Amino acid sequence: MITGAQALVQALEREGCEVIFGYPGVAICPFYDALTASPIRHILVRQEQNAGHAASGYARIRHKAGVCCATSGPGATNLITALATAYMDSIPLVAITGQVSRDMLGRDVFQEVDITGATEPFTKHSYLIKDANDIPRVVQEAFYIAQTGRPGPVLIDVPVDVQMEECQTPEPPKHVHIRGYKPTVTGHAAQVKRTLEAISEAERPLICAGGGVLLANAQPELVEFAEKTQIPVVTTMMGIGAIAPNHPLALGMIGNYGSTRANEVLLKADLLILIGARVGDRAVRNPDVLYQKAKIVHIDVDPAEIGKNMGTHIPIVGDIHTVLNQLLSLTEPLTHTQWLEEIASIPKPYPPALCHKDGFLNPKALLPQIFARLAPNAIVVADVGQNQIWAANAYNLAQGRFLTSGGLGTMGYSLPAAMGAKAAAPKRQVVCICGDGSFQMMLNELATARQNDLDIKIIVMRNDCLGLVREYQKRFYAGNFTAVHLHALPHIQTIGLAYGIPAFLLSEQEQVEPVLEKFLQTTGSAILEIIIRPDESSR
Repeated sequence: MITGAQALVQALEREGCEVIFGYPGVAICPFYDALTASPIRHILVRQEQNAGHAASGYARIRHKAGVCCATSGPGATNLITALATAYMDSIPLVAITGQVSRDMLGRDVFQEVDITGATEPFTKHSYLIKDANDIPRVVQEAFYIAQTGRPGPVLIDVPVDVQMEECQTPEPPKHVHIRGYKPTVTGHAAQVKRTLEAISEAERPLICAGGGVLLANAQPELVEFAEKTQIPVVTTMMGIGAIAPNHPLALGMIGNYGSTRANEVLLKADLLILIGARVGDRAVRNPDVLYQKAKIVHIDVDPAEIGKNMGTHIPIVGDIHTVLNQLLSLTEPLTHTQWLEEIASIPKPYPPALCHKDGFLNPKALLPQIFARLAPNAIVVADVGQNQIWAANAYNLAQGRFLTSGGLGTMGYSLPAAMGAKAAAPKRQVVCICGDGSFQMMLNELATARQNDLDIKIIVMRNDCLGLVREYQKRFYAGNFTAVHLHALPHIQTIGLAYGIPAFLLSEQEQVEPVLEKFLQTTGSAILEIIIRPDESSR
């Protein structure tokens, strides 16, 4: 006979779990005790929120649910931001939390919180297990829910006494059966046919690829479809990497902080094919304008997303990988020569200077130079703020991945997500880009990277302020800068020394070549601090 905790570990092994990111506590101790006998690797983070972000980075690279765990009370509540971040960006996670014993539930005892109730708005589903015999089935269902349909986080809350009691049914059912949960995979044949007719009639068609393309691992099908139909492609921020940035049909990112060229083409299109894109306010400010000018096709696995932000003429609900293959099987090769020539005539902006007249380095010019030195398949994880915008616009890796928090915009996401990405792909180069504000929200995870020999190159854009908020206050509040100054704290070189991680400083144009070479050639993790202007603009 095995315990509930042992059944939980065995269930995770059956689901192919290889790594768990977590932080222990009394209410989750039976699980941790059972975990010591398992080949599953545990990575101890320094704060529970970062366990969720690390699981997110892992999931996005491995295309399978990431797993994180925490104890009851504050351990569980610290996971909330990470779960909301994953929910907004449709990342499959399974979060396991310890809970007080069943006889103590509802009595406000030490470290008790209703975590299933607290996370209900931003989890796909949650379980409070009250019988150890339910554990194998619940874990099987949790992974199925997290990874099918529109991916997302699932929470499993396990009282400590359930972890310790005997489990008499260690095997799950042969098949997952969840009443009312039947995600649509195949697109409706009539809607697919209508889409092909719309493409054949369009003179200025355009594809807008979102994060759903990457979640479905459908990049090859997207590129093949674009090439076969000769339709140019723009992306949302979450869709960066859906098509190689140097592809002849790739036009860049749309939105408030996207490229002028991509936004101009978006406004000219007479057919817009949205693929796995939510098209929220940062991507399209006035969706009604596009709806009135162009025919809109929206392909998404989640029917709730279709038409939510933009009116849709032809909706297709289904798995993007499957729907693109449906379209490819019926599509005849097309040409849109005049449209592509018109796009080619749109002038591209001049590249910015590497150094400003006052001596500060220009991140808009420096980041492309840094990316040019990275491996073609490098994973770049950007934080939130101006650094995110600069990195998104500069990203130019042919086979790489660009990870960021797009929906919730969570500062402090980049380093823990980079740790998860590195754990998922140890042989790939992983680079974390952040500002000095977001760096201070996660610098404790330098210890996790060091302890676990996770080779991550960390770039800190230092302007001694919360740059994007400062820029917003300058524009909309007459320059009344409030609570945005960081006062040159902390000393990042000393922080690196404290964690045993080499730290480099880049403040002058002449230093760029030698410092970048030393930074990128360093064995193991390293920090690069780049000095930029406090009033550097995001665009």
